[in-house]
Amino acid sequence: MASTVEELTIAYEEDGQEIVRELDKRVLTKGAWSTVLFRYQDLNRSTGEFGPEKYVIRRYQKVQGDYRPKSKFVISSAKQARQIMDALTEWLEQAEEK
Repeated sequence: MASTVEELTIAYEEDGQEIVRELDKRVLTKGAWSTVLFRYQDLNRSTGEFGPEKYVIRRYQKVQGDYRPKSKFVISSAKQARQIMDALTEWLEQAEEK
C-alpha cells in the first residue's frame, strides 16, 4: 500500500512480467481524498506487445495512513480523450466569459 500520493502507481507485474506499464502520472488533488491521472499501456498477452496508450483517472482515500482505491474512470481511446478535452475547454471558455 502507498502511504503518500507520490507512491501511487498503476504499474503491475505478474510472475515477474510487466502487465501494465505506467508511462506518466499527474496528481490532480492531494489530501484525504486524492485524484491521480495516469497514462499507461496494457500488455497484449497473445502478442507480447504493449497496446496503445490509455488514460485513467483514479480516486483514492487515505485510510489509517494508506491510500486505497475508491473509484476510477478509464478513458478508452485518444478520440474519447480529445472529446473530453474539447468539452472542458468549451465550458471553461464559457465560464470565463461570464
